[in-house]
Amino acid sequence: MTMRKDLSQAFLTHAGWGSAARAFLSGDASDRSYDRLHRGDETAVLMDAPPGKGDDPADFIAIADHLRGLGLSAPAILARDLPNGFLLLEDLGDAVYARVIDADPAQELPLYQAAADVLLRLQAAPPPPALPDLQAADWAEAAAFALDWYRWSITGERVETTPFIACLTDCLARHADGPRVMILRDYHAENLLWLPERAGLARVGLLDFQLAQMGQPAYDLVSLLQDARRDVSAQIEAAICSRFRDANGTTDAAFAASYAALGAQRALRILGIFARLCIHAGKPGYLRLMPRVWGQLQRNLAHPALAPLATLCADLLPPPTPDRLARIAAQCPTP
Repeated sequence: MTMRKDLSQAFLTHAGWGSAARAFLSGDASDRSYDRLHRGDETAVLMDAPPGKGDDPADFIAIADHLRGLGLSAPAILARDLPNGFLLLEDLGDAVYARVIDADPAQELPLYQAAADVLLRLQAAPPPPALPDLQAADWAEAAAFALDWYRWSITGERVETTPFIACLTDCLARHADGPRVMILRDYHAENLLWLPERAGLARVGLLDFQLAQMGQPAYDLVSLLQDARRDVSAQIEAAICSRFRDANGTTDAAFAASYAALGAQRALRILGIFARLCIHAGKPGYLRLMPRVWGQLQRNLAHPALAPLATLCADLLPPPTPDRLARIAAQCPTP
């Protein structure tokens, strides 16, 4: 056994799950991993978040408690070992939004409506104290990953990022820098579960929210509707945006500019993150998602309010053509 396997087994034994059968459930873009445990007819999920890797299980607990306090379905915490980075979680099942919709496309609209309503409930409530609250310049600097990793992995050239950051900062400050709400950041169809046996908003199961912070109301909506992993139909996107906009009382013009600015920031950052995950972490699977994210970026940049940023991106960022993706993949370390 590895050291972490030994530590996790000791944790499970102490929690009364030492004899449970274990099966790998999933990993993600972080260093976290999850195992599903079977103990007779009972199941639970083991979260393994190695200390010092950027994800603190205490944050997961704090946000989960807040979400459940709002009547939302975050996993209950069954046991914890914070010094070693282990949590034993309620098992919310396998009905991930993406799978449910793939099996029955007619479910797409009601599921996305429910997900948008969860955001409205979350944003209407006072947030927990001391959440990080980044400024427009911080969000713009995070998007510079598109130059530092995506562009560099294709061209091999470094460029000065200051003009890009200044342009995006100005764009965000003008169109997406109003009163803050709590955002979950990775709010998309692979992190949402459909729980039809529950009532109301509790039918939406929530995962991967430990990096919650303060942000703009449309940010999680962009994450939901401009999903890097699946295509959301234009009709669904328009309907959910209208539902969300009307509930918030935002004008069409202001909402559209904010949605486009946040969408561009997010797409730029994701392009950089996916390149970095390939080159630095040996995870080339994310490269196949880049063309979709690139398309989302171009749609956002087409908004007139983003014209200066669109010009910069056209000059600095090459499209992810097959040969360029192959160039990035060639730099991915092999196990």
